[in-house]
Amino acid sequence: MLQKENRLAKIRDFNLLMKHGQWVNGRFLDLKVLELAKIKDYFPKKEDPDKFIKQLKLAVSVGLKVDKRAVKRNRVKRQAGEVLRLLLKEERLKNGYYILVVARKAVLETDYAEIGEELKLLLTKAKVLLEK
Repeated sequence: MLQKENRLAKIRDFNLLMKHGQWVNGRFLDLKVLELAKIKDYFPKKEDPDKFIKQLKLAVSVGLKVDKRAVKRNRVKRQAGEVLRLLLKEERLKNGYYILVVARKAVLETDYAEIGEELKLLLTKAKVLLEK
């Protein structure tokens, strides 16, 4: 599970991401990525701009269209969340981004390793993943 300071949770932040973010598409996962430095005009007024621009927030979304069973959806969320948690622990993600991982139906036929590889590929395409 992601640490509290790295979770994308506020509706305000989701709205910013959905309005100004860019999609990066894969075979069974999609990313919506927002670089905070590019939207300085839309920063919340009550937040410190220097602190706001350096944060990294992540979220994983698996909709009902993927599978109606919560067990299946939660399994995908846990697996994608674990990949993100490990990347954060290794400090391989750049700060200053909001990232939303959205699962497609094809994710149900994959395993943890394939989810990890796909997620790393998409983060590299989005220029968020640091090489080590």
